[in-house]
Amino acid sequence: MRGSGILMPVFSLPGKYGIGCFSKEAYRFVDFVAEAGQKYWQILPLGPTGFGDSPYQSFSTFAGNPYFISLELLVEQGLLTKSECERCDFGKSFVKIDYEKLYKNRIFLLEKAADRFFETGREKLEYDRFMRENDFWVRDYALFMTLKENFGGKPLEEWEDAYRKREERTLREFLEKHEKRVKLYYYIQYEFFSQWKKLKTYANEKGVKIIGDIPIYVSPDGADIWSCPEAFQTDRDGKMTAVAGCPPDSFAKDGQLWGNPLYAWEYHKKTGYDWWIKRFEKCLELYDVVRIDHFRGFDAYYSIPADSNTAAVGEWKTGPGLELFTALEEKLGKMPIIAEDLGYMTDSVRQLVRDTGFPNMKVLQFAFDSRTATDGGVNEYLPHFYNNNSVVYTGTHDNETLMGYLKGMAKEDKNAVRAYFGASEMCSDKKLAQMLIRLAFGSVSDFCIIPMADYLFLDNKARINTPATTGDNWDFRFKREVFSGKLARQINKLTRIYGRAERKKEK
Repeated sequence: MRGSGILMPVFSLPGKYGIGCFSKEAYRFVDFVAEAGQKYWQILPLGPTGFGDSPYQSFSTFAGNPYFISLELLVEQGLLTKSECERCDFGKSFVKIDYEKLYKNRIFLLEKAADRFFETGREKLEYDRFMRENDFWVRDYALFMTLKENFGGKPLEEWEDAYRKREERTLREFLEKHEKRVKLYYYIQYEFFSQWKKLKTYANEKGVKIIGDIPIYVSPDGADIWSCPEAFQTDRDGKMTAVAGCPPDSFAKDGQLWGNPLYAWEYHKKTGYDWWIKRFEKCLELYDVVRIDHFRGFDAYYSIPADSNTAAVGEWKTGPGLELFTALEEKLGKMPIIAEDLGYMTDSVRQLVRDTGFPNMKVLQFAFDSRTATDGGVNEYLPHFYNNNSVVYTGTHDNETLMGYLKGMAKEDKNAVRAYFGASEMCSDKKLAQMLIRLAFGSVSDFCIIPMADYLFLDNKARINTPATTGDNWDFRFKREVFSGKLARQINKLTRIYGRAERKKEK
């Protein structure tokens, strides 16, 4: 069935205390999405972020981001006071996130909340149940974060060997000495998942499904590789032997050196892909639909020597292919997944997407770029090449905003946009943006997702991320007033025109 949705990171929501979170503003946004007739709210990964603040470099693939815990809800629970929250400095800007101040100040409030939570013994049954159900990851994560604090925030590779290599006696003694701090991280995760579950339930009751994002790779500085180094390409000391990235192309002449650990696929195969089953099981608890970032890495992945300073030196290696998804389906059933198949595509990647049956992605910003056309001059991102089993976007979190894209386009490419619509040279960028949004809605793709900034015709000040850069990413926030009833009605009208709204049953 045709449907549409809005791409909107949680951190970009408006509200108090420095960052978008699971506050009342999130519930208001769900109301806006529902009023706009949208079936989906697409978000970015919810994991705890580290250096660079990227949700694609998380300290754990299972844990939740403490920044998203609503302080307002903690005040309502009696675990914090309003004055305690307001005394903390989260930065002066309401449209830019100050991650440094969040990092320094928010943890003190969560400490207070945790102390009061454990003192009162409230929700003990729910807390104990959470710890039992998440035992396979939450204890390692909490210990990892406490150790990281103890080492002054140093990355895993710089820890003392006894801790990095998980020497049993050393860790036991550390845990005994820092038990209270470890329990703080237990509580933070309990609170995160409790608040998210309530928000997701609210969205579902409003007819809105959550599309969540799962990065294919984990962080080199995280609990995943620390707790299970054998699952990754590491040496006897637990250090990475190869890392992930992308080869050079027309967008990046030296390629992209991501630095993420690569999987030891033989290990995963021997274990029946147990780690992956647990990972997807957790994702399906968090989200209604899972978008897999860099899906092509399951077919073939680009391997770069761990000591390399550039992505120019690397080679393609074979991934697990369909075998992984067969194992997942045998355990978890048919999964609602979107395959992010952008970038360097091969026939084998296309075949894997077809074999899984997952819808793939079409991005209109690539449709008029001469660099994304094939040798025969065909550009598969143009809507007349789409099939139903696909998801069309005007742009993703890694693209410019639609207005920024149009303003910066090469003359030749912009002329191609105008020619596609039969528009004159006098046609404004805003009018072209409106046409591109309509083009996405009118396509045959079953799913249509539009970033919030594109509905508001914002320039690149509202851009979410610029790949291969650090700083000034993941920090834009919207003002509350932009989520107006007028805009919701406009989107709703568009949704109905192109048959993406729920049809009312006749009596």
